[in-house]
Amino acid sequence: MILFQTMQSVILWSVAATILLVWIGSGRNPLYAVQSFIKTLFQSKRFTISFIMLVLILLVNKYELQFEEWLNAGFDLTPFIHQLEGQFVYHFQNVFETPVLTSILSVFYLVVFQALIVSSLMIYVSTDQQGLATATCYAIMLNYLIALPFYLFVQVNEVWSYAPASVEFLMLHAFPTFEEQYRGFSGIDNCFPSLHTSISVTVAMLAFKSNTKSWKIITGISAFCIVFSIFYFGIHWLSDMIAGVALAAFASWAGMKLAKMDSRDQVSIRPYQAKG
Repeated sequence: MILFQTMQSVILWSVAATILLVWIGSGRNPLYAVQSFIKTLFQSKRFTISFIMLVLILLVNKYELQFEEWLNAGFDLTPFIHQLEGQFVYHFQNVFETPVLTSILSVFYLVVFQALIVSSLMIYVSTDQQGLATATCYAIMLNYLIALPFYLFVQVNEVWSYAPASVEFLMLHAFPTFEEQYRGFSGIDNCFPSLHTSISVTVAMLAFKSNTKSWKIITGISAFCIVFSIFYFGIHWLSDMIAGVALAAFASWAGMKLAKMDSRDQVSIRPYQAKG
């Protein structure tokens, strides 16, 4: 079933998902969350700095593929990983592949993944947990900073592109123009570590630092589905996922440490009693 034709449709779905996640996760009107976010940008110097740094890193990531092509210095680790892991992804696809699951997981991989980042910030600032919002900015920033050298100097191709005879790129069933529309944001040789794994797990780990029960459940389920999808679609190797989880654990810990350096943020990282 085709769900996406262009990046514009992915963006629209992402906006809708963000609104829904903020509403459920915070138990408050999404407009209030937007108002709180803007207000926090003006009132919290630490959060504002961390947010600006995050945006700058995301911009760097946007142009990373062009720089990587210019640098042309990657060491191809794909044959070694393939020899080490064998046909794991192939067997994974054979066990789980169904049209319904393809549609569901495409939403998690393309839409929920990026909605989780924005929703986290909105939920934390609207529930008086600015420290967690700051920690999220730092942690996601660290994910990109640590992964960037690997993407520039260590080439690991996506599973389906390295072994097309056995592993199918199932994403094309839901998003036929993925290669033309999305590939500019995600290089085919930028597999190790898996940022879809590391960022979704990071968001879930930080969510478990709060007392917002509904957000813990949402992020936990989302992280599981996103990690599941990287194998299901034939994109990542098992090694990519393991490295992604390790990166998430470090980035989450370091993000909290950096946020707590500001005494005002230490005060704001306090339990929030949410309904549900």
